Amino acid sequence: MLRLSSIIGYVFLSLVILSIYSCGNRKELVYFQSDSTLLKNTFELSVPKLQTGDILAISVNADDVRATAPFNPISPYQGSTGNIQTSSIFVPTYTIDIDGNIDFPMIGEVKLEGLTRTEAIDYLRKKVQVYINQPRISLEIRNFKVTVLGEVNNPGSFPVTNDRITILEALGLAGDLTINGVRNNILVIREINGKKDEIRIDLTKRESLNSPAYYLMQNDVVYVEPNNARIQSSKYTQNTSIFVSIAGLIITIIAVIVK
Repeated sequence: MLRLSSIIGYVFLSLVILSIYSCGNRKELVYFQSDSTLLKNTFELSVPKLQTGDILAISVNADDVRATAPFNPISPYQGSTGNIQTSSIFVPTYTIDIDGNIDFPMIGEVKLEGLTRTEAIDYLRKKVQVYINQPRISLEIRNFKVTVLGEVNNPGSFPVTNDRITILEALGLAGDLTINGVRNNILVIREINGKKDEIRIDLTKRESLNSPAYYLMQNDVVYVEPNNARIQSSKYTQNTSIFVSIAGLIITIIAVIVK
């Protein structure tokens, strides 16, 4: 029969092998590892452009408030008694249609598709100043959001209030990758004018900072795939703990017998 020391040795060896197998490789975990890649300044080239289907909140302001009334609809709301108690100014929204236009008050159709937010503001200001002296335009993209899925700590969709967001900021909103997330093959799914595109990015390399997916666009989806350890662990069922308990019991019985 097996000696107790032999059994303990087998168990210890199995644990060592398991721990070695499960340990992550540094090259698989560390972001932006040193290499000779030259980083490019793509900031100005990565400003999101307005697209068909974008929802824009636009308001017009000026020193003469009454002159802006045609551009800023007023919405009366009902009080608890059913009477109109007051009026509240809200920011109207406009959806860019399939032809790239919005229907703006007093002006009519205005083509904004393909413009950046800043360019759209300047363009609308020129249109509005025909009616108002020195108008100020506020424009916000209401449907600018990114979605992060997969092996992150807090997956979900996140609204973006700035003109742009980097993939690092999006992953930060999602709580960063889990230890089981594959860092060298992150997928970004991007749709522009109805056409979907897939971009792969390797965050373990500095060259990822030059990727066209480094700056995300509205409605981008970022997917982090699981590593082999996560895939293997998903094959286990709830009965695994029972099997482990039975194996422990068998080892204990053998240990008692061989004493």
